[in-house]
Order: sequence, then C-alpha cells, then structure tokens
Amino acid sequence: MGKDIDNRTREVYGRLWRYVTPHKLIGMVAVIGMTVTAIIEGALVLLLEPLMDEALVAQNLTTAMWLPIAFVTIFVLRGISGFATEASLGWIGRSVISSLRRDVFRKFLTLPTKFFDQQTTGPLLSRMTYNVEMVAESVTSVVTIAIRDVLTVFAAIGVMLYQSPTLTVFVAFLFPVIAAIVHFLGVAFRRYSDRIQDSVGEVTQVTEEIIRGNQVVKAFGGYEYEQNRLEEVDERNRKQNLKLIRVRSMGVAVTQVIFGVGVAAVIYAASRESVDGDLTPGQFISFFSAMMLMLQPVRRITNVNATLQRGVAGADSLFEIIDEDDEIDTGTVHADRVNGNVEFRNVSFSYGKDDKKVLQDISIVVKSGTTLALVGHSGSGKSTLASLLPRFYDVDSGDILIDGTSVSDYSLASLRDNISFVTQDVVLFNDTIGNNLAYGQLKNKTEEEFLAAAEAAHVVEFVNDLPEGFDTMVGDRGVLLSGGQRQRIAIGRALLKNAPVLILDEATSSLDSHSERRIQEALNVLMKDRTTIVIAHRLSTVERADQIIVLDAGRIVESGTHSDLLAANGHYAALYRIQFSDT
Repeated sequence: MGKDIDNRTREVYGRLWRYVTPHKLIGMVAVIGMTVTAIIEGALVLLLEPLMDEALVAQNLTTAMWLPIAFVTIFVLRGISGFATEASLGWIGRSVISSLRRDVFRKFLTLPTKFFDQQTTGPLLSRMTYNVEMVAESVTSVVTIAIRDVLTVFAAIGVMLYQSPTLTVFVAFLFPVIAAIVHFLGVAFRRYSDRIQDSVGEVTQVTEEIIRGNQVVKAFGGYEYEQNRLEEVDERNRKQNLKLIRVRSMGVAVTQVIFGVGVAAVIYAASRESVDGDLTPGQFISFFSAMMLMLQPVRRITNVNATLQRGVAGADSLFEIIDEDDEIDTGTVHADRVNGNVEFRNVSFSYGKDDKKVLQDISIVVKSGTTLALVGHSGSGKSTLASLLPRFYDVDSGDILIDGTSVSDYSLASLRDNISFVTQDVVLFNDTIGNNLAYGQLKNKTEEEFLAAAEAAHVVEFVNDLPEGFDTMVGDRGVLLSGGQRQRIAIGRALLKNAPVLILDEATSSLDSHSERRIQEALNVLMKDRTTIVIAHRLSTVERADQIIVLDAGRIVESGTHSDLLAANGHYAALYRIQFSDT
C-alpha cells in the first residue's frame, strides 16, 4: 500500500513539475537566491567563532572592527536573497495554478454531457478553488524546503565538520531515524489529504445548494434540515483535518525529542573535548549554533510531507478531470448551412450501460421546413430524443441523419452551428442582457440583426423600461429577471442565431397568456422554412404542427396530424381531453 502511494506520488508530482519547467529562468533566480541564503546562514554561525574567541575572550580590536561590517553585509545579502526567493517562487506558484485552472476549465468546456450528469457541482467547484490552492502551496513550499532548507542543513553540517568532526558523528546518527519517520508519516498524510479534499467538496455542495435554493428552504422550513446537513459534512471535514494535524504534530514532537537526545549527547562530548583542550569556546558556540540552525529546516523537512501529499492529492484530482475523454468529435463533414431534412432511424438510447432504455427503436422522418411535435407524459423521452440531434448524447444503436448524412459524420462545431434551441430551463449567465442575447459566436452579428431579434422576441419591450437597457446585469442564472423575461431572452438568442434546425423544448412555458400569444407569433415567423422540433405538454401549442409523434415509455405509440390523432381517439385524444376537460 505504502509503495503504491509512493509511486503514485512520484508520478503525479512528476507530471505537476511539467507545469513548472516552462518557467526555468525565474526558477534559476529562486535557486540562486536559496543557495545564497543557505551559504549566508552557514557563514553567520561560522562568524561566531572569531566573535567569541577573538573579539570577546582575546579582546582583539581588529577583529572587533571588521566583525560588525561582516554581520551587516551578511544580513543585507540575506534580505536580497530572501526577497528574490520569495518573489520568484510566488510568481512560479501562481503561474502553475493559473495554468492548471485554465486547463481544467478548458476541459469542462469539452467534456461530454454524461460526465456532468454523473458528477455533483460542489466537488467540481472545490477542485477549482481549494484543490488548486493546495497545489500552489505544494509547489512553492516543497521547492523551498527541498532546496533552501536542504542546502541550509548541508551548510550547517559543513560548519560542524570544520569545527569538530567528532561531535558531527553524534549528530549523524539522528538523520536515518528522522528519514524513517518522514517516510512513515507520508502514507498517513496522503490518506488524510484525499479525505479532506472530498469533505471540502461536500461542504461546497451543501452551501451551493442552499444559496441556489434559498427560497425553497425558506418556504418549506428547511433551516434545521440544511443546518444538520452542513454540520454533518463539516464535522467530517473537521475530524479529517484533526487527524492530519495530530499526525503532523506527532512527527514534529518525535523529531524534536530525537534531536534533543542528540543535543544532549553533543553537549556531553563537547565537555569532554573542552577538558582535553581540543575545543575552544568559540568553536563550541559555532558548532552548537550550526546544530541549532538545522533544527528548523529539519522540522520543516519533516512537515513537508504533509504539504507535499496535500498538493499531490489536489493535483491528482485535477489530473483526473484533465484525463477524462472529450466529446467524440471525429466527424469530417463541414456544412455552412444544411437544408434541414432530419431522420431518426431505429434509434435506441439509455443513459448508462446497465440502465433501462429511455428510447427504443425510434424512427421518424422530418422534411426540411416542416414542424415535428413531440408529446407525451413526463418521462416519455421527448427531451432526450431532441438532445440526441445536436449530439449532447450519442445513440446506443440506430442513427440520426441530417440531409442524409449521419450526425456523427459532421464535426461537432458544424453540426451545432446549424441547430438552435430554446429549453424550458433557461440558462442565463451573470452578465448583461445584451451579452446573454448575443452570446458566444452571436457577437459577430450586426447591430441591425441584434435589434431585430430582440424586437421579434419582445425583449425590447422590457429592456426599454430599464435604466441601463441592454447593459443591465441579469444576476446569477438571471435571478434579477422574471421567468418570462428570461424566456424571451432565450428565444431572442435562438432568433439571432437563425439556424436552419430549431428545437423548442417548452419554449413558452414561463410566459403568461398575453406574452405567449405574441411570442408564438414571433416563433411562427422563425419556424417558417425551418425544420422545427417542438416539445410541449400544452397541446394547444402543437395543433398546427405538420407531424405529431406521441411517445410513451420511450416508444412511438401514435403519429399523425392533430385532426388525425383526435379522430383516432387514442393516446393523443386522451391527453387532449384531460387538458381541455374544463372547457
């Protein structure tokens, strides 16, 4: 188990190091600064010998005059080297984090929809925030300790050997014991670091849910329930952190005790050498100071494993995302604008290999410029079927064709450029109304096209009443706008895209009757000469469709026009009677 963790640590840290190597020049500045610092630390304790023996005991005035200058020079150099080290390592650390965070974010943009279906938001957000900070600490702290502190230890050993090789032997016995402690603690550090990062993700998840669902919490009295949820996950986080602290503190305590035993042995041996005249007071002070100089670096070296393992665990979780497979995009067909002939040919689909089929053997032909309506009970597969067309998911069997070409043969960019959609769950970003309407590539549209789409979707009506107009911020997920206003912006976005294939998934669900009529008029203009797939629960919105497909449990149970299906007196007629029973 320990060997596997060591191998994984080396593998992850080696991969993380590739994010550091592009900054070699800045790294050299840091290495030079740390090397100078270590040499200065050694020189500082070496000067204690002439200070004690010549300046204080022998009262040598010449020595007393140059020593202060030497000490001032050393501390000036120490300040410069310290600044160079901290500034350059900080620059490298933040650059590494920036590169990692951008790589993960870039991966989020290209991951398949199924990945997000299987993940919760909290842990993903935690990786972008908490985990990357652990990596930053790992890069800067570990490098600092691995170079500066190790060099400082070597400088101290050099001083000790120069002053007394015999006493140095006593200290040498301590290092194998300390190394064994560091190795033993490394396994525990990695285990607890993984658990801590998981628990941080849980805390983020619960917090994000109550922020987004605060109205539900208030309306249904969820205060105590949510507080208990937070306390439960926070307690797990607290316990794992305490375990890590205990292990780290135990390592420090044991190291201190071992070092104390070594100090005692050195004092005893030094007393014997002093009696024999082999060690002057200055030499002993210099040796003892060098030995104490090692104490803090050795302590940090002992603790570095905790920082290292936290960073490795954080980097590992980020690399897991980066290593995920992107959406399959092997298509080579690029079409500027398709005609819009759509065919579903024996399509079957399930969300997981072992899951029940959501769609079974679906075959539909939609001619260019016509409207297909998908109706049925909730969970019948309507939205799933529509989401297969832009390849948010890939079919398990069968095929979907546009103009006779399989959607998998189109490049994803080309395929999706030809499809526009409006969903019931409108997605708006925390940006201005204008930027949400002209989102992404739509920013290339002319101002005339932009205003025409906004006018047709009746966005202009409410925008004109806002002090900042199209520059008005919509808030998180459009919270500052009404549901109808959000829906109009989404419809305006689809109008502005002007794609030949249009998917409307409950596109007028958030509008009142007056607004719905006006938006429906705009949609009728938009739908003209376009292939349109309409998903609707309200059957009044699909009466004019050229073809209506009734789905039930993932299968087609009826198809035809509105009048044909009513005359057949089957599933569609039953749904129609239920919705209009009052009338």
